[in-house]
Amino acid sequence: MRILLIEDDSALGAAVRDQIAADGHSVDWMMRLDMAREAMATTGYDLILLDLMLPDGLGVPFLKALRSRGDVTPVIILTALDQVSDRINGLNAGADDYLVKPFDLAELSARIGSVARRYAGNPNPQIALGAVEVDLAARSVTLAGKPVPLTAREWVLFEAFLQRPGQLLSKRQLEDQLYSFETEVESNTVEVHVSRIRKKLGARIIETERGLGYRLGSA
Repeated sequence: MRILLIEDDSALGAAVRDQIAADGHSVDWMMRLDMAREAMATTGYDLILLDLMLPDGLGVPFLKALRSRGDVTPVIILTALDQVSDRINGLNAGADDYLVKPFDLAELSARIGSVARRYAGNPNPQIALGAVEVDLAARSVTLAGKPVPLTAREWVLFEAFLQRPGQLLSKRQLEDQLYSFETEVESNTVEVHVSRIRKKLGARIIETERGLGYRLGSA
């Protein structure tokens, strides 16, 4: 996934950014709401991590503005505000989850995965594609019962298909998923990784729509 982190605490922001990257996600870290708005104007995000107290404004009005214009991007609030009323305000504004600082980074990873699965329409972390079985929570894949190791880049692309079953993904959308790994994604990067995934999991696991993109197939 490509995630937008909006957090002005440099130490926490760096820790969260590194955790997200270690989980195999692409992350853009902004320390102000105006920077976040500019990023969202040019980039599509799969999830937003939102602090509520930013130097140039409050997170709740920012979130309400997103929802009022029909933006349904999943949002997890990360904040030191721990009163029940704060949680209610955040959730009522349109947040999908609410995590109080300080929090465990492993819990953040789990909540990101849980919210992403709900939006993909499959809250179950276990997915079966013929002989291929995937555990999204454990980030593991087996083929006919045998573990299949995927590299971080291969997992990022494969997860993008798993989170959008049946949806056609363009080459540009897939390149965006690899943003955190390579500042400039080479022109054949997507093709190379798709080919490697097919070799490991079966030629039909990813289907090609010539000139349009790729979609999840079957094992």
